[in-house]
Amino acid sequence: MKIVLRSFVAAMLLSGCHKEPMKKEIQPTETSVQKPSAKEHPADAMTSVSHAQTMDAVFGKPKKEIRTIGILVYDGVNDLDFMNPRYVLGQVMGAKVMLIALKPGLFKTVSGISVQPDTTIDKVQKLDILIIPGGFKGTVKAAYDEKLLDWIRKIDQTTVYTGSVCTGAWILGATGLLKGRKATTNWFDAKEKMAQYGAHFVQERYTHDGKYWTSAGVTAGLDMSLAILKDNWGSKYAQAVMLDLEYDPAPPVEGGTPERTDPDVRQMITELYKAGFNPVIDSLERVKNNQLGR
Repeated sequence: MKIVLRSFVAAMLLSGCHKEPMKKEIQPTETSVQKPSAKEHPADAMTSVSHAQTMDAVFGKPKKEIRTIGILVYDGVNDLDFMNPRYVLGQVMGAKVMLIALKPGLFKTVSGISVQPDTTIDKVQKLDILIIPGGFKGTVKAAYDEKLLDWIRKIDQTTVYTGSVCTGAWILGATGLLKGRKATTNWFDAKEKMAQYGAHFVQERYTHDGKYWTSAGVTAGLDMSLAILKDNWGSKYAQAVMLDLEYDPAPPVEGGTPERTDPDVRQMITELYKAGFNPVIDSLERVKNNQLGR
């Protein structure tokens, strides 16, 4: 997609659509910059200044300059929870996007795929955007990791956007940063979970309270990421990414939320979630209480 945007901007620049004022032609001298050869891609010949001017003309200037975007990853993270924001926010021109792990080496997603992160939390001191994805058992463990929670609190001090996807709100909530704020999360025990962290649950696909953005389960993280693009870079930028994705959902059956799902199916998934989440939560709560001498 970045290649698509660069090519588009180059075409706009070469066609004059960027609306720069006409400049007096200067004949090249021995020390002047030579015109690009026919073999060069137009985008390669663009200066950073002309590129920025054209981007501003087409999409408008962003509200805030974004240079660094971090996606937290860990063992057991949901594949789409981190990859949807990674792809969408990866289209931000001029920004460095990183997968940030708790420790060096490969991490394994909830579906069993091994992925190499870009860096670790020990090496990241500041971010413009931080996204915290969810998962299953690994998410519960991350929500009890005090080193991780301290790192999130530190990074949050300078972020323009701090967000979570799905049960990633459990991790964000555990930091105390959602206290008193409206938030959404995965539908399972959503109201109770958000209340546990002092947040006000809203049943929305995504929502935000100030700079804190939260989404419902898994695929909602894609919508939230597009909404962040729209919020900072404008509707046209978000539309460009949506068209690149050809994002126009048309599910084959009704469902996707507890209210629109067959009651028997909903009950089955609820029981599966309880069987997976509750033993891990109970175990970690016992460890925490023992450490506190309760």
